[in-house]
Amino acid sequence: MSSPTQRTLALLRDEGYLADVVEKWIPGANVRKDLWGWCDIVAIRDNTTYAIQCTSDSNVAARVEKIEDSDTIAVVRRAGWKVEVWGWKKVKNRWRVRKVDVS
Repeated sequence: MSSPTQRTLALLRDEGYLADVVEKWIPGANVRKDLWGWCDIVAIRDNTTYAIQCTSDSNVAARVEKIEDSDTIAVVRRAGWKVEVWGWKKVKNRWRVRKVDVS
């Protein structure tokens, strides 16, 4: 099974975005650290820059709250970036994504 991050990257690339993972693995601590504490993927195309948090559909609300509580979100918004949480859920054997804009 692919992860929400892998599915998000694939969809963005299919839509023509240049996209990459910006979270990092911290060896020894055995944890992942998101960019600014909440961003998993950065994607660009034409005049659009996305900061995306990807997760399961059931965790979308918690991720939105995490972003809203962040000290960094105001700077990202002022820079004109689109900020979204993408929640993935399997429906009738197909993956579906719910996108929540928190820009």
